[in-house]
Amino acid sequence: MTHTVILGAGIGGLPAAFELRAILEKQHEITVINANDFFQFVPSNPWIAVGWRERKAITIPLSPILKRRKINFIAGWVEKIDADANTLQLKDGEEVNYDYLIITTGPRLAFEEVEGTGPANGFTQSICTVDHAEQAYADFTRLVENPGPVIIGAAPFASCFGPAYEYAAILDTELCRRKIRHKVPMTFVTSEPYVGHLGLGGVGDSRGMLESELRNRGITAITNAKVTKVEQGKMFVDQLNENGEVEKQHELPFHHSMILPAFKGVDPVVAVEGLCNPRGFVIVDEHQRSPKYTNIYSAGVCIAIPPVEATPVPTGAPKTGYMIESMVTAIVKNIKAEITGYPIASKATWNAFCLADLGNTGAAFIAQPQIPPRNVTWFKKGKWVHLMKIWFEKYFLYKMRRGVSEPLFEKLALKMIGLAKLKK
Repeated sequence: MTHTVILGAGIGGLPAAFELRAILEKQHEITVINANDFFQFVPSNPWIAVGWRERKAITIPLSPILKRRKINFIAGWVEKIDADANTLQLKDGEEVNYDYLIITTGPRLAFEEVEGTGPANGFTQSICTVDHAEQAYADFTRLVENPGPVIIGAAPFASCFGPAYEYAAILDTELCRRKIRHKVPMTFVTSEPYVGHLGLGGVGDSRGMLESELRNRGITAITNAKVTKVEQGKMFVDQLNENGEVEKQHELPFHHSMILPAFKGVDPVVAVEGLCNPRGFVIVDEHQRSPKYTNIYSAGVCIAIPPVEATPVPTGAPKTGYMIESMVTAIVKNIKAEITGYPIASKATWNAFCLADLGNTGAAFIAQPQIPPRNVTWFKKGKWVHLMKIWFEKYFLYKMRRGVSEPLFEKLALKMIGLAKLKK
């Protein structure tokens, strides 16, 4: 009998638990450890921040669904990972031994890297967690009562830019519905070298389409933007040129701001010698396995992927749902192979597929592979993407409540690629 521990129960960790339970014999034990006692569907957070969703609609209590699937659950914080002894030490002193460890913690939100950012000790909002999104909604209601300038964007070393574009467009849509958009100047401040870069070097016509989207919505964009400091109601931004030199300095007033922070690895994972890169992301090989600790696997935002290209302001590469799904499936197959005495062989595809809601429309893209040059590059915009994102939210939550993990991103991506080829 083996014991596999999954650290983190997000979009990667919870499906990993369900897939592993489905493929392993009953005598093999599985335990999920998560800081919160609930699953949250993070892609819906921009909707929370403008009041289009409530917490109960996008969160699921973990204990009942995991118990039903014969999976152990611990709601708690891991203080230390002893990778040599195959042991986790929890905050309450409990120790958990494992044969295999799957790290799917997601990132630590490094607000401290830019003074004055973050909802806890700063002056900007975040949509990275459901708690943050609820705080953003409270700040949004104050904006409605006292309209004024808004700043949306991403700090240096941010790696997932889609939610910033989503929130800017969703906020614009809601302000228009309330008939106060004309009272709210909006600025999009991003560390990307150009609008639509997305940390991917652009995908198809993402640059032109997203530039057009912001322009049509009356949102001013500042690219190559290095947010240096935030004070109450004021943001300081250095705009760099292609050589990384300061070209212009901005002091931007705001009544409401949402800035995506830099991501780093979570503390107990970073503390394991030889496990992570300098930013704290888990180093994995082509099989999603740590080269140093061969019984540790990792998937999702917490793994190390090099940037697609060097940019004047540092940017990271995003890890989209399609990619995370393929990482999880590869890990599950490789653990099954090891347990049954076969050599590991499964690899993740590391392709990028994203559905971005833009309030009253949406944008979808596929990049195969994620790092150029690519075999497939596809980017489309339309109302149908907005509707598909809503459908996907409902279906994914339905799957999690049922305790199953049918791969879905790949099916959607292949369907869209087929339609694109047929049209061509």
